[in-house]
Amino acid sequence: MTVRAAVVCCAAAALLAGCTEWVEGAPLRAVGEPPYRPPGVVDVDRIMLSQTQIQAITGGGQDVTIIPSMDGKAMVDVDPLAESVPRDCRFIFAETDTFGTDVEDFHKTSFQYPPRRALISEAAASYRDESTARQTFNTLSTAVHRCADGPMGAGLVGDVDGDADSLRMRLPRCGRDYRLKASVLVEVTFCTFPESVPEIVMTNILSKIPGG
Repeated sequence: MTVRAAVVCCAAAALLAGCTEWVEGAPLRAVGEPPYRPPGVVDVDRIMLSQTQIQAITGGGQDVTIIPSMDGKAMVDVDPLAESVPRDCRFIFAETDTFGTDVEDFHKTSFQYPPRRALISEAAASYRDESTARQTFNTLSTAVHRCADGPMGAGLVGDVDGDADSLRMRLPRCGRDYRLKASVLVEVTFCTFPESVPEIVMTNILSKIPGG
């Protein structure tokens, strides 16, 4: 298998929902270090769904569990993979390309459902104001569409659509959804679950975000 094919395979099969065969990355904040969150910035921990809620939405009950080491406040860039794809596709493997470097608060949790070989993750980044969040989303949207139009787009992001506040990427078994609301950018990624599951997860997270 060529390097290009291996990257596409990894992206399609796992990284859209959080890779269970984790590659060493560089967190931007030391593990356990409490983040500084300026007054007025949305506390993303208050909008994320609990494990119990994810278990109920997926219908997997206690078989749906958090993937070890994949519940954290620090963005992770998987540099070897990010450097192996076109610049506009780096966001697949580099969370600083997805959410930018102006994040005030961040949390991402990935879940596994082994009986169905399914994965789903939720992530939220909050910014100092709506303008910063909007700029970050617009930058991501531009990159996603350029990646889709590039030579590796079909294998890395698949079909792409969206509007001024949303992005949707679909491969045969996996997908990514992004939504912008007020000063928060939300990501839901999944593999194997039906379309209704990520939609419900996203809707429930968005309902907790004030404003917008």
